[in-house]
Amino acid sequence: MKMNRNLFVSVCMLLAAALCVVSCSKDDDEDGGSSEANVNRNDVSHEPLLGRLEFPSVKKGTSMVIIHKTSDAYSKGVNYAVEWDSEKKSSRWTCYQMIYKDNMKFTGGAGRANEFKEDPDLPQSLRLADTNAAYKGSGFTRGHICPSADRQYSVAANAQTYYFTNIQPQYYNFNAGDNYTSAWVRLENKVRDWAKVSTTDTLYVVKGGTIEDSQLLMKVKDELRVPKYFFVALLAKNKQGYKAIGFWMEHKSTAYTGQESLGGYAVNIHSLEARTGIDFFCNLPDKTEKEVEELPVENCRKAWGI
Repeated sequence: MKMNRNLFVSVCMLLAAALCVVSCSKDDDEDGGSSEANVNRNDVSHEPLLGRLEFPSVKKGTSMVIIHKTSDAYSKGVNYAVEWDSEKKSSRWTCYQMIYKDNMKFTGGAGRANEFKEDPDLPQSLRLADTNAAYKGSGFTRGHICPSADRQYSVAANAQTYYFTNIQPQYYNFNAGDNYTSAWVRLENKVRDWAKVSTTDTLYVVKGGTIEDSQLLMKVKDELRVPKYFFVALLAKNKQGYKAIGFWMEHKSTAYTGQESLGGYAVNIHSLEARTGIDFFCNLPDKTEKEVEELPVENCRKAWGI
């Protein structure tokens, strides 16, 4: 395996201080296709897109997956997807790809749609009666999960980020803060930087807030669930292989200084799965998934340069 110390550093698994990039098998592709063993892969018999690498394991029961598409060539027309809990009437996660190549980039001049609206693909019976009214006077901002800035390649893609299925309540100081100094904002900026690195082929992103009763701050007007924690799971792929890292942030109203280390919020994916109950990157072959997800967090920080 060729060494590249700027981005992806090889790991010798026998040395605790080393970093590893897990190589891709010859069968791997961007839709997660592989002939290698994979016992926890999503069932793709009804929806092949669930086999893409960004998708976590789909929770059955009261959950449904909504996949938003546009006519753009970017990511084969797939903008982002959400898993919606129809009983809790809240999003469990949002997932999407970030690509920055000569012929395909998430950047552009789409601007901000600034029109929050109900998701047309979500039946009215499965959402809040009036989501805008639930936010009004609540003390919480409408926080994007897939950010508007991550979808600048077309006006249509940007407009879809304003669907309420992609929005969760966040304190102002967490969502932005004065001069955009919050750790959440700085992490979102860092994710865009990682996506733009020349050796990154694709960055697979999963984000969300906790919605289980034991991990809530409150329920506004007894219906709008306010997460106690927000999380990010990242999987980067290039010609050398994969690397992954997770982030876990407590949802607080206190102001940030802008100097907090993002590394302090980092966890490995195995730990993030234990905290969220979500099986991330389940469409990777089992061996690869285990290796990238169980890498010690100290090695994850080094591999991602934080």
